[in-house]
Amino acid sequence: MTDRFNTLTVVLEKDIREDDAEHLLIAINCLKGVLSVKGNVASASDYMAEERAMHVWREKLLDLAYPKKETK
Repeated sequence: MTDRFNTLTVVLEKDIREDDAEHLLIAINCLKGVLSVKGNVASASDYMAEERAMHVWREKLLDLAYPKKETK
């Protein structure tokens, strides 16, 4: 038996203006089986999560470039 989806989430590569997204929302709404489409407004929490994730990657990159010397 296969799973059934009731929602598909689309993540945009960057935040876009509401009026720029209008055509994209209309196009998705035209797809067969789509009941409704709505945008999700970017918030400070989104910015914070993105910055924390980038910080983790920066730390990992620095650790690769400059490994910590082990002391005995």
